[in-house]
Amino acid sequence: MTTRSVSGSGSRPRWTLRVVGGFALAAMALTACSSGDSGDSGDSNDSGDSSKKSGSGSSSEKLSGTVTVFAAASLKESFTALGKTFEKEHPGTKVAFNFGGSDALAASITSGAPADVFAAASPKTMKTVTDAKDAKGTPVTFVRNQLEIATLPGNPKKIKTLKDLTRSGLKVALCAKEVPCGSAAQKALTAAELKLTPVSYEQDVKGALTKVQLKEVDASVVYKTDVKAAAGKVAGVEFPESEQAINDYPIAPLKNAQNAEAATAFIALVKSAQGQKVLGQAGFLKP
Repeated sequence: MTTRSVSGSGSRPRWTLRVVGGFALAAMALTACSSGDSGDSGDSNDSGDSSKKSGSGSSSEKLSGTVTVFAAASLKESFTALGKTFEKEHPGTKVAFNFGGSDALAASITSGAPADVFAAASPKTMKTVTDAKDAKGTPVTFVRNQLEIATLPGNPKKIKTLKDLTRSGLKVALCAKEVPCGSAAQKALTAAELKLTPVSYEQDVKGALTKVQLKEVDASVVYKTDVKAAAGKVAGVEFPESEQAINDYPIAPLKNAQNAEAATAFIALVKSAQGQKVLGQAGFLKP
């Protein structure tokens, strides 16, 4: 009876069981798919992390465009070399330099000249920019520089001391007093209790050096780095008073930088061991 009752109910119970079984299988399949999707999602997240890691690990590839650097004239040779290194390490970038007297560069920046980085030859000229709130963050001293007397090759006038520059008939060029190298020269002369009237005041240290190279003057007071960069075209004479007039060189990114990321990266290169090596080879002193 019982057997007959079950079978007597027809195939409906068995059909119902098959349908339920079908739903169960479908649910299992969906669960498996869901599990698979979750795995894919995990892979996707890993892929995203990998992409992020790749992005952070290859941040150099993200840098592009031009980074404009205003820098003291005495930095010309070393910064030009570092600029080439920067462009090589960051394909797609270009470093544009404006070298000159730090005071003139500072005045240009505060007047709105477009620039991303300012590297000055003295804290005083950098202060012009920070006081105008045109620098971003606190400037950092990255090198120092010391004065030296530049003479014609072979030192035909036999200049041996700073006092020798005051000799009658000797033609001397100095940097303008408002320029860092000129301010340092005045400090050295004051320390030596000397008065010197040059035949010309130049607007940057390269101008003072060129006067000697062109034989327009017998000597000029410049930086050791400039004498070294001249590579035999001038001779250098050290003097002890220069130790009392060493200039700190600060560098800072600028508030209105058009390429802030590249500016930060360039400053990082200057401060790095690689950058310091290049600057040291040029004759700069450690900060």
